Amino acid sequence: MPLLESLKTQLLFVSEKYYISNLKNSEKDGMLVVQDLNVHYGAIHAIKGVSFIVNEGEIVTLIGSNGAGKTTILKTISQLLTQTEGEILFLGEPMSSYQPHQIVPLGISHVPEGRRVFPGLTVYENLEMGAYHRKDKEGIKEDLATVYKRFPRLLERKNQTAGTLSGGEQQMLAMGRALMSHPKILLLDEPSMGLAPILVHEIFSIIEDINKSGTTILLVEQNANRALHISDKGYVLETGYVVKTGTGDDLLVDPAVRAAYLGG
Repeated sequence: MPLLESLKTQLLFVSEKYYISNLKNSEKDGMLVVQDLNVHYGAIHAIKGVSFIVNEGEIVTLIGSNGAGKTTILKTISQLLTQTEGEILFLGEPMSSYQPHQIVPLGISHVPEGRRVFPGLTVYENLEMGAYHRKDKEGIKEDLATVYKRFPRLLERKNQTAGTLSGGEQQMLAMGRALMSHPKILLLDEPSMGLAPILVHEIFSIIEDINKSGTTILLVEQNANRALHISDKGYVLETGYVVKTGTGDDLLVDPAVRAAYLGG
């Protein structure tokens, strides 16, 4: 049975890579399509021919060890890094024609590793910054109420400077700020990193709730077990390559994935 599951997962990877590489532009209708992506840091070839699709409404997870290229992929989607080959399409549009400051208005919000809140601004001011490009005052007001409902501690601390918050509270603020842009897709980079176990559980419950509310999610996460449990689909990266893909459930029982990322 384990061998059968492993072969099934490998077949999914090969068939999806073939499917992506043979799509015509008009057929690339996934919300986010990454095709044959290559990224270099100088002479270092960090991402090597990576392809994947994120469909509307999905939670898709990238897992892998440190240095596998997960964060680099998210930064490239956000145009913080430049691809050297390949293509990234969002809603059918090539991302390479956009600058980083144009990404959020398109409907992509990126919660980076390390939270990156504005420490000298209050919680409320940080949340306001998430909606900087919006003109719909009533919509902003509604989204602020939703963020406070989803993260009650942010409401309690709305006049407190972000730099004085705990790590868990800063993670909530970073996610809340991203949601204030009313994104179509949310890129989450290591949202559980450094958090106490009780907060890890809370963060993953919130991620599921955000998805059920209609936001597509691309998740990078070291806690592979928790991430795959909530994911529709996962991709395993090693040294810049996608080496395996499958549904979250398939990868959870895959012997190689279990041995490498799930503690056996």
